Amino acid sequence: MSYSTAEIWGIIAALAVATFLIRFSFLGLIGNRAMPPIVLRLLRYTPVAVLPGLVAPLVLWPAATGGQPDAVRLVAAAVALAVGLWTRQVIWAILSGFAALYIGLFVAGAF
Repeated sequence: MSYSTAEIWGIIAALAVATFLIRFSFLGLIGNRAMPPIVLRLLRYTPVAVLPGLVAPLVLWPAATGGQPDAVRLVAAAVALAVGLWTRQVIWAILSGFAALYIGLFVAGAF
């Protein structure tokens, strides 16, 4: 299966238009209207839900270990969670998890 350059650019343009229309349907058409308080409350938690959703597969099924969970990544995730709960600051949770991961990898001899 091969596509010509024009076909690839056509697909990219079609996807760009479709993505714009999907986002515009929410932001452009509803953006100026008042939203119910429950929706606004739920939208505040979206960033908090996205980060664990991105990190969880890297902790539970890391590609570096062939998809098998290992203690170093689980400990780093636990440290990040504990620091995040303690400080209520995302940046400290990320930095502490990062430090715990690389210290753990160094101690385990994998780094």
